[in-house]
Amino acid sequence: MSTYALILASGKGQRTRQDIPKQFINVHDKPIIIYTLENFQKHPEVDGIVVVCLDGWQDILRAYSRQYNITKLTKIVNGGATVQESCRNGVFALKDICSDDDIVIVHDGIRPLVDEEVLSDVIATCRKFGNGVTSLPYNEQIFKKADEFSTHEYIVRDTLRRVQTPQAYKFGKLFWAYEKAFAEEIGIYGSSYTNTMMVDLGETLYFASGSDRNIKITTVDDIELFKALLAAKKTSWLK
Repeated sequence: MSTYALILASGKGQRTRQDIPKQFINVHDKPIIIYTLENFQKHPEVDGIVVVCLDGWQDILRAYSRQYNITKLTKIVNGGATVQESCRNGVFALKDICSDDDIVIVHDGIRPLVDEEVLSDVIATCRKFGNGVTSLPYNEQIFKKADEFSTHEYIVRDTLRRVQTPQAYKFGKLFWAYEKAFAEEIGIYGSSYTNTMMVDLGETLYFASGSDRNIKITTVDDIELFKALLAAKKTSWLK
């Protein structure tokens, strides 16, 4: 059984309002996407990496991967018009690489601080249950809107989990899911992602461990937070 990482890096990053896509912005002279890829490169259970890349940036990604010794990079795939189209393109490109029982880890290219423990647990959860989705408890109160200005109903936060990437799936199930979802137009529009699509198709998902450090870089403020987290060191006396 092999394990492949499917990294989604085909977004244009318009919310950062920069001249280049956010995944290629340099932080301390290294592109954000390389920070992400390095986590999978150094993980002992990851055998290969496939990146779904924004069109026109494939050669740049190859050059950066050579520069930073990302030797597990197996394939670069063109992105689609939506996140789900991009993920489908990546999954279908794995057809000639993966067997049904191989594990595919789907991950956002703009989550550069995914650590070894999170990756290990999502892989272990997938091996045990057939899939694993990184998750965290919800620590704030959630209220439903009665209208634009008021509320009289809340959701008990103990019933909620925040789900991130990485998410891991057996390849056979993942390929089946994307074929069915696009053929029948299930779970592929709007803010849909692999996890929500799986639930829309009737699948049960299994929680793996997450981390608050595993931030998603969406705005310029997130880049500053990323810099701060890179520089942060845990205080020795904290358990």
